Amino acid sequence: MRRRAFLSLLGGGAATLPVTARAQQPRKLPTIGFLGQSTPVAESSRLAAFLERLRELGWIDGQTVAIEYGWAEGVGERFAEIARRFVQIKVDVIVTSGTASVVSAKQATTVIPIVLRWPAILSPTISSLACPGRAATSPACLQWPPT
Repeated sequence: MRRRAFLSLLGGGAATLPVTARAQQPRKLPTIGFLGQSTPVAESSRLAAFLERLRELGWIDGQTVAIEYGWAEGVGERFAEIARRFVQIKVDVIVTSGTASVVSAKQATTVIPIVLRWPAILSPTISSLACPGRAATSPACLQWPPT
């Protein structure tokens, strides 16, 4: 009888193991893919302003949001490679600026939103400020609260 009770206990513990393990997994943070034109040093002031604004809005890197960085280091061909990597790792949004990086991001995805860091957006990649098209937008186009 004691043997059966012991085996029942083991079986019950094994049955709850997957539920316990699943409950302990950390949730995936929303992820921003930051596609930089040059290097972290060259873009340090813009990057600091971006991170500060995120903090003001309650988005803290590593706590409430994850940021994946991709630096083209002035090499235009790297934009496509970085954008494809962001699509592969399934970032929730791509943040970038400049025509070449926007074109690469738009070619890599039509699903992931692309946010342009500043309104240098009247280019062949964006048809208008009111309706930039596909998944691209700019802070100049955003309203809060949404209507």
